[in-house]
Amino acid sequence: MTARTTPAARTDPFALAAAVVLLIALPALPGFIATGAPAALLHVPGESLLILLVLALVPWRTLRIVLAATFGALIVLALVLGGIDRGYRAVLGTRFDPLDWPQLGSAVGVAADAIGPLAVAALVAALALAGVVAGVALAWAALQADVVIRRRAHFARGTLTAVTAGWVAVALVGSSLSAAPHVATAASADTISSAVSRASAAIRARAAIAQTLAHDAFADVPATDLLTALRGKDVVIAFIESYGRSAVEGSSFSAGVDAVLRESDATLGAHGYSTRSAWLTSPTFGAVSWLAHSTLQTGVWVDAPTTYNAVVDSTRLTLSDVFGKAGWRTVGDVPSNVRPWPPGTTFYHYDTLLDAGNVGYRGPVFGYARIPDQYTWKHFADTELTGRHRPVMAEIDLVSSHAPWAPLPHLLPWSQAGNGSAYDAQPAQSESAAVVWQNPQTVQRFYGQSIQYALGAMTSFLENVDDPNLVVIALGDHQPATIVSGTHADHDVPISIIARDPGVMQEIARWQWTPGLRPTAASPVWRMDAFRDRFLTAFGR
Repeated sequence: MTARTTPAARTDPFALAAAVVLLIALPALPGFIATGAPAALLHVPGESLLILLVLALVPWRTLRIVLAATFGALIVLALVLGGIDRGYRAVLGTRFDPLDWPQLGSAVGVAADAIGPLAVAALVAALALAGVVAGVALAWAALQADVVIRRRAHFARGTLTAVTAGWVAVALVGSSLSAAPHVATAASADTISSAVSRASAAIRARAAIAQTLAHDAFADVPATDLLTALRGKDVVIAFIESYGRSAVEGSSFSAGVDAVLRESDATLGAHGYSTRSAWLTSPTFGAVSWLAHSTLQTGVWVDAPTTYNAVVDSTRLTLSDVFGKAGWRTVGDVPSNVRPWPPGTTFYHYDTLLDAGNVGYRGPVFGYARIPDQYTWKHFADTELTGRHRPVMAEIDLVSSHAPWAPLPHLLPWSQAGNGSAYDAQPAQSESAAVVWQNPQTVQRFYGQSIQYALGAMTSFLENVDDPNLVVIALGDHQPATIVSGTHADHDVPISIIARDPGVMQEIARWQWTPGLRPTAASPVWRMDAFRDRFLTAFGR
């Protein structure tokens, strides 16, 4: 009597073909994500060969299921890490450090402002579902291939061993000959190991930063010797969001920005101001503005969130500390903040903290940039600089030029800002972010317009505030994202010092900064962490 073949014993050729495709294609995807080259999908992934070898040696079915599921989860992890890293390189020009994972929430927030929270939620849900499906599919594929290998154990295991040996040989040749085609790869493993290496490097960097923080030449300088050349002055450090070198030179939108700078120079000159400008090299690119803020304030190169956390947990002397120690009342004005910001009091030690909730704004929201820069300047002038007052030092973090650069506000007559309701009609008069981001050229145009607006708002403040003792240090925090600044942009940002008192410019004459608001190719370039000590040296005793 002929024995019947049970369903479990039959081999479905379509299922086997699907399993083979999955085991080749999905583990190779991280290589495609990293390089963008379709040829990366044609590589033979070593991870799949390894899991099949391991499964073939394990006699217990339950353990094989666990191992297959772990294999699927690791490949999905590699896909996630590779995708995030590719996004970081495209937008920020840097690699993703897994220790920086809390910053992904900020990225989701910016995306929500660009395309809407529902669209972002749907996209995140779709990606999460795709990850689960991919992990399950990979586990199934490994187990399906294992069934075939076990059914033809002698032939299949020999073939698998030969293929693996050939893979190792090709991989060794490819690693020793840079020109050789890398047919044998382990892209998923490489992606995970690279992420682990970056996390380890960040941990070592955090340990090293402790030595830098422990040595501060200005920590013990007496208050009587600090900022003596600025006594009686109101000093404002104004960070103009995403105001980078590409805004003023070599881009499709720089001519418009330069025109605004020339007009502002003429206006400020007519009101008795002098201006000097140069370049600072920012520690960040495209986003994460607080790295630049802390670098300027502390004189420490803060180029990663892990370093930032170490710095704000320290007692490092900040510029706001110095001004407070020397007798100024200090203000932190961050209109993008919608929740408490502990470092403002625990590290920067501001006497007053202003944010989106306590500046009386009753106007419309302009995407991520909830409050227009002009309103921020007007409220600061009306509440901090009016009448007889103790000298003020403030850091103002302006946001109208923050991505996604739409919708954009436009300038009002200075006296009409009111409580912000005068801006009610403006969002509808601008293209939405969802429309703007359909075309890179449109994104670039709107970015340029946002910088023009931000500079115009600052000029409006300077020409309407009657304060002969005012000193403004205006600078960018970082270059805009690569969609605007390009893939080979540097990290340089403009910085300008603006004052009516000629004595201020005399104190920095040795810096040889360029007259006017626009630095030139011949202007000095400093690292941003050099500014604090040079500033304190120039204006102190």
